[in-house]
Amino acid sequence: MKKMLLNLAVVSTLIFTACNNDDDKIPTTSNLTLNIDGLENLGSDYKYEGWIIVNGSPVSTGVFTVDDSGKLSKTSFEVDRLQLAAASKFVLSIEPTNDSDPAPAATKILAGDFSGTNAAVSSKNMVGDFSSSTGKYILATPTDGMMNNERSGIWFLDLAGGSPATGLSLPTLPAGWKYEGWVVMNGTPVSTGTFTAVDMADDNAATSTFKGDMGNGPGYPGEDYIKNAPAGLTFPTDLRGTTTVISVEPNPDNSPKPFTLKPLAHGVPADANDHVTFTMGAGPVKEISGNVTR
Repeated sequence: MKKMLLNLAVVSTLIFTACNNDDDKIPTTSNLTLNIDGLENLGSDYKYEGWIIVNGSPVSTGVFTVDDSGKLSKTSFEVDRLQLAAASKFVLSIEPTNDSDPAPAATKILAGDFSGTNAAVSSKNMVGDFSSSTGKYILATPTDGMMNNERSGIWFLDLAGGSPATGLSLPTLPAGWKYEGWVVMNGTPVSTGTFTAVDMADDNAATSTFKGDMGNGPGYPGEDYIKNAPAGLTFPTDLRGTTTVISVEPNPDNSPKPFTLKPLAHGVPADANDHVTFTMGAGPVKEISGNVTR
C-alpha cells in the first residue's frame, strides 16, 4: 500500500509539473503589424505612436519614425496578448520625441475599428473627410492701399456675387489640427497663414510680416506678399503661374513646410486677372490610409 501511495504521489507531481510547464509556455504577447503608406518624415522633434483602445482606454503599442521615402522604422510591435485581443480600435498619433505625457496627444492622424484581426485605418476617420471640399480665391492686395501690384496677393474668398463671400468649404478640424494656405513660388512654398474657420481672418492677419501697412485685409484667410520676402524671392511679386494649396497641419506644427495632407490645390492661370474668382481643384493628398493586423 505504501508503495502504491508513493507511486500515486510521483505521478501527481509529474502531472502538476507538466501542467505548470505548459502554462509557462503560453505567450504573454502578440504581434501588431502596421501596413501604412503616405506618412511623412516628422523630423527629430516628433515621432508617431500607435495606440489600441481597450475598454475605452488607450494603451500604447510603441513608437516609430518615418524616413524621407515614407518607410516606417518599425512595422511590427509586441503587445500584451489579452489587451490586443480585447482592443476595439487602433489610433495613430503624433507625439513629441521627448514626451513626458503618457496619454495620446490631441494630434491623432489615423484611426480604425478592429473587425476580427484587421483594422482599416484612415485619416478620414480621425482628421476629416475632404472628399467634398471646395475652394475659391482671388488675386488682390488690399493691405497696401495701392493698385499697381494687385497680383501679388491671394485671398480665399468668392467675389463672383460682387461682394466678398466665403470661398472655402472644408470640414471642421478636431483639436490638434489647423488649415494652412500656401503659394508655391519658384519651388518655394510660402504660407498665407493658418486658420480654423473659413469665414474669418487667419491667425496671422494682424502680425504678418509680408502684408502692407494699410490694414489686415478682409476677414477671410489670405495674404498680401508686399515686403520681407524669403531668401530667393522678391516682393511685391506676380502670382500668375504659381500654385496655391490648402494643407492640413499638425498643431503644434512639425515643419515650416506643408504637411502631407493637401485637400485643395490650383495652378494660378498665367493670364489671371486680379479680383476675378478662381476655383480650386482636388489637392494631391486628401487621405492617408492603411491596415493594422493583430
